[in-house]
Amino acid sequence: MLRDQSFIRPIRNRWVQLVVGITGMVAIANLQYGWTLFVTPIDSQFHWGKAAIQVAFTLFVLTETWLVPFEAYLVDRFGPSLIVGIAGILVGLAWMINSWANTLAWLYVGGIIGGIGAGIVYGTAAGSALKWFPDHRGLAAGLTAAGFGAGSALTVLPIAKQIQNSGYQSAFLTWGLIQGAVVLVCALLMRRPEKGEVPQPAKPVVQQSTRDFTPFEMLSTPAFWLLYAMFTMVATGGLMATAQLGPIAKDFKVADISVSFLGLTMATLPFALSLDRIMNGITRPLFGWISDHLGRENTMAIAFGLEGLAILGLITFAHIPAMFVILSGLTFFAWGEIFSLFPATSGDLFGQQFATTNYGLLYTAKGTASLLVPIASLIAGTTGNWLPVFMLAVAFDWTAALLAFWVLKPVCKRWLLTHGASVLQAA
Repeated sequence: MLRDQSFIRPIRNRWVQLVVGITGMVAIANLQYGWTLFVTPIDSQFHWGKAAIQVAFTLFVLTETWLVPFEAYLVDRFGPSLIVGIAGILVGLAWMINSWANTLAWLYVGGIIGGIGAGIVYGTAAGSALKWFPDHRGLAAGLTAAGFGAGSALTVLPIAKQIQNSGYQSAFLTWGLIQGAVVLVCALLMRRPEKGEVPQPAKPVVQQSTRDFTPFEMLSTPAFWLLYAMFTMVATGGLMATAQLGPIAKDFKVADISVSFLGLTMATLPFALSLDRIMNGITRPLFGWISDHLGRENTMAIAFGLEGLAILGLITFAHIPAMFVILSGLTFFAWGEIFSLFPATSGDLFGQQFATTNYGLLYTAKGTASLLVPIASLIAGTTGNWLPVFMLAVAFDWTAALLAFWVLKPVCKRWLLTHGASVLQAA
C-alpha cells in the first residue's frame, strides 16, 4: 500500500521494527499487570467475591495464550498490519466493556476480548523479534518481552489515582481507548522480514539447529513437552503473584502503609507495583543477553532458583511494608525472564522459519498455568493463609531449576548434535 520507498526503507530497518514491537507490548501491558488494581474496587461495588472476579483474569490469560498459534498463522497469511490492527480494536473494546460491566458475564466477555487482542500483539511482536534478530535472539526476545513486563510501570500510579478519584469505570474507559489507539499506530508500521533482509552473522555465539521444524513436527518431540512442563511450572508462581499482589497486600494489612525507599515515599502497594513492573522489564533483556553468552539452560537454572528464594522470602516477610516492596520486586525480577529464555530456546531448537507459530504453541503454557490463579484465591480464602499457595509456587520453581540443569541441558546437547547444529554468529 505504501509506495514511497524513502518512507518504507527506515520502517523496514530491524531496529525500528524492534521498537515498534516493544511499543505494542507496552500498550497491552496494563491488561495483565494493571488488573490487580481493579479487583478490590469491583468487589467492593458488586460483592461478587474475589475468586469469581479473578475468573475474568484467567479467561484473559487463556485466550491471550492458547489462541496465539492460530493468530500467528493469520499473521503469516495476511501480514502483521491487518491482524494487529484488529487487535487494537479488541484491546480498546475490552476495557470499554469492563467500564460498564454490571454482571460477571460481561466482565468475563471483556476478559476474553482483551485476551484475544493482547495475544495477537504479543505473538506478533515476539515472533518478529525472533525472525529479525537470529544473531541476538535472547536479547531481542528479552527487549520485546520487557515492553510487556515493564510497560505498565509508568501508568500504575495514574490508573490507581483515577480509580480513587473517579472510580474504576472511568479508568477502564480512559486507558482502554489510549491502549487501543497505540496498538493501531503500531499496526500501521509493522513489517515482516523479506529474504535477504536479516544480516549475515560475523562471530560465534550460540548453537542452533539447522533444520526448521513445522509446528506438527515440533509437537511430536519430547524436547517441546519438557519445555512446556517447565514453562507451566515457573509461570504458575509468577501469575499468582501478578494477579494476587493487591489482595495479598490487603490481607497482610500493608497495602496503604507509607514506605520510604530509594528516595521515594508512597503507599506500599502502589510502590510495590511500580517497582515490580520495572524489575519485570529489566530482567527480560538482561537474562536474555546472559543466556546468549552463558547458555539458555544454565541461565534458567539460576533464575528459577532465585525466584523460589524470592517467593519464600516474600511469604515470610510480607507483613513488613519495606520487605514487601523489595521481595515482590525480586520475585518479579526472577520470574519475567521466562518470556525471553523460552522463546529463544524454542528458536534455537526448532528453527527460524516457523518461529512465530512454534513459540505460540509453547506460549500456551502460560494459559495452562493461569488455571491455577483462581484456585490460589480459593485456597487462601478457605485456609485463611497464603502459605500453601506460595509453597506450591516455590516447589514448582525449584523443580524447574533442577530440570533445566540436569535434564534440559543434556537433551539440548543431544538435540543439536542430532539435527546438525550450526554455530550462529553475531553481527
